[in-house]
Amino acid sequence: MQITTLLGSAKKKGNTATILGWVEQELETLGHSVERIYLHNKTIGGCMGCAKCRQTPDAIACVQEDDAPAILDRMIASDAVLYASPVYFWEFTSQIKRLIDRSFSLVTNYHQPGHTSLMAGKRIGLLVTGGGAYENNAEGLFTAFDRIVDFLLAQKKGELYVGECSIPAELPERVQEQAKGLARSLVS
Repeated sequence: MQITTLLGSAKKKGNTATILGWVEQELETLGHSVERIYLHNKTIGGCMGCAKCRQTPDAIACVQEDDAPAILDRMIASDAVLYASPVYFWEFTSQIKRLIDRSFSLVTNYHQPGHTSLMAGKRIGLLVTGGGAYENNAEGLFTAFDRIVDFLLAQKKGELYVGECSIPAELPERVQEQAKGLARSLVS
């Protein structure tokens, strides 16, 4: 399988990137091809809500000329996509949220007959890290992700929350096993 991972952290070597690396390593060990897209150094404007993309439902037809259409194309060409983000103010980071908003261009007729998506049937997963517990911190992000899965007509194939993170060197050993488990669930 071809798997695209989306790193939504500003830190290339932080907790999210470290755990994502363990997931990617396991995927490669299992024989899959992995491409990481580091979103922090990409130019991705927010969705303007102009709905011009609705005029071409079988292609990404966003009017903005930035890095988002190429990333969305990469996601469509993949068998699976793994979103990875730390929790910032109970939500995704701005780096990954802008791409999620731009995913509006992948779907037509949401909540109507004929609901279609360029991501229909794709396997997607979620990796989230945070400084606190899941409760009163990350649960809203996971609820939002479930709605994104439904919007995209995708298949959620795994999720992992790693809380109480401080620095990558202090991540417990069990987290690496959880990361491997996430990798396996994404492709099984």
